[in-house]
Amino acid sequence: MKLTRRTGLPVLALLLALVASSAFANTAIKPEPRDPNWVKRHEGFVAIAKQGGVNVLFVGDSITDAWRRADEKGGKKVWDAHFAPLGAANFGISGDRTQHVLWRLENGELDGIKPKAVVMMIGTNNTGFERDGTTPRNTPAETVEGVAAILKKLRTSQPQAKILLLAVFPRGESPNHPQRLQVNEINAGIAKLADGKSIRFLDIGQKFLAADGTLPKEIMPDFLHPGEKGYEIWAAAIKEPLAAMLK
Repeated sequence: MKLTRRTGLPVLALLLALVASSAFANTAIKPEPRDPNWVKRHEGFVAIAKQGGVNVLFVGDSITDAWRRADEKGGKKVWDAHFAPLGAANFGISGDRTQHVLWRLENGELDGIKPKAVVMMIGTNNTGFERDGTTPRNTPAETVEGVAAILKKLRTSQPQAKILLLAVFPRGESPNHPQRLQVNEINAGIAKLADGKSIRFLDIGQKFLAADGTLPKEIMPDFLHPGEKGYEIWAAAIKEPLAAMLK
């Protein structure tokens, strides 16, 4: 759905309004670094960016990060076959939330590159609770604002890039898993951030699910992260839309 048809506002203006209206009360839109090891990984991405030559940029959390894993729990074999030849770079870090990705992009990871396409998925780690088991992380609405903040940064820093905004993948074995329900709300919200031109929304979640809505272990062994079969499904699902963006 194109927001311009419903509101008369360009999508970028809506992103700006969403971010401004929260006035940083929402932690999902407040850029935040993590621990020293995380900063070191970020600095590695900054170095990659400074070298240039990135045609496709993948941005996200552990689900994106594990494209580089070479075992049965990762997608390196699939990445090497489908995305490495496109000049793709993987800027995913395990455990990241929207606020962490936003900090990284505002601190050098976009300097020196001019990708034609960005593949982005973020938000699953904003769901659920902190380690104490009682403090909520972010609401779905707050997470949507976090995604909007990242899109704003990408659109202003990389106006030439087309963005493939992926729905957050389903998580939890059953359809009524609490975080699966939160993810569904997030996806309904971020779908409205796409304009079908510079930002395209794509929900491939159903491709991972069994007919009864459960999440098979052979596709996502821990009901969150894809295994190699899950990465094969992902690669096949975005092959055509990504190719269209690269024309």
